[in-house]
Amino acid sequence: MSTTPVTTPLTTSARRKLRLAVLVSGSGRTLQNFIDLQRADEVGGEEEVAPWEVALVIGSKYGLGGVDRAMAADIPHAVVERNRFDEVAAFSETVFRLCDGARADLVLLAGWLCLLRIPALYDGRVMNIHPSLLPAFGGKGMFGHHVHEAVLKTGCKVSGCTVHFVDNEYDAGPIIAQATCPVLDDDTAESLAARVFAEENRAYPAAVRAFAGGRLQIRGRRVVGTAGHV
Repeated sequence: MSTTPVTTPLTTSARRKLRLAVLVSGSGRTLQNFIDLQRADEVGGEEEVAPWEVALVIGSKYGLGGVDRAMAADIPHAVVERNRFDEVAAFSETVFRLCDGARADLVLLAGWLCLLRIPALYDGRVMNIHPSLLPAFGGKGMFGHHVHEAVLKTGCKVSGCTVHFVDNEYDAGPIIAQATCPVLDDDTAESLAARVFAEENRAYPAAVRAFAGGRLQIRGRRVVGTAGHV
C-alpha cells in the first residue's frame, strides 16, 4: 500500500464532486444511503453532506436489488457475473475496466461478496464496510447474518462496523474508521444487525468525506487522519 496521501482534496474552486463506483451483491441498502445523501445535498441540504456523485453501480449477478435501485435513480449500471469467470484476475480486470470508463475517483464495496485483485492504479482508492469490529469476525464467509450470529455466540458485549481500504484479501486492508454499538442481552442476529447498520450509515459516508477532503494517509498497515465523528 502507498505511504503517501491517498487522495488530493477536491475542495477546488470548481467544487468537483468525487465520482463513486459502487459495487453491490445484494439489496443495495448501503448504496441507497449514498444516493439519499447525494439527493439531500442537491436540494440544498447541509453543506458538503455529500461531496460525491454515484457515477456507476456494478452488480455481481443479475436480479439484484442494488442494481434495481441504480435503475430507479437513473444511475449508470452494469452487471459482471462472477460465475462467468474462472479466475479472480480476469473478473477483477473487467470490473475495474468499467470503473475506468466511469472515471471513478473511489470504488466502494457495498455488500459486495466477491474477492477482487486491486490494480496498482486503484491502490488506496477502494473502500469496504464490514459489519463487525475488524479484525474480529472477518474473512471469507463472514458476511451479513453470519457475522452477527458469531458475535452473539461468542458473547461479545460490544459490536459495530469497520470502514477499511481494500487489499487482495477478505476484510484485511488498513482500517479507516470504526463505530461501536452495544450488544444487548435479548439481541437476535436481526436486531443486532439493525443497530450495526445504523452505525454503518454514518461511518461510511464520513470516511468518504474524509477521502474527498484529502484527510487520509496510509502508512504501512495504518491509516493516519480523521474520518470525523462516526
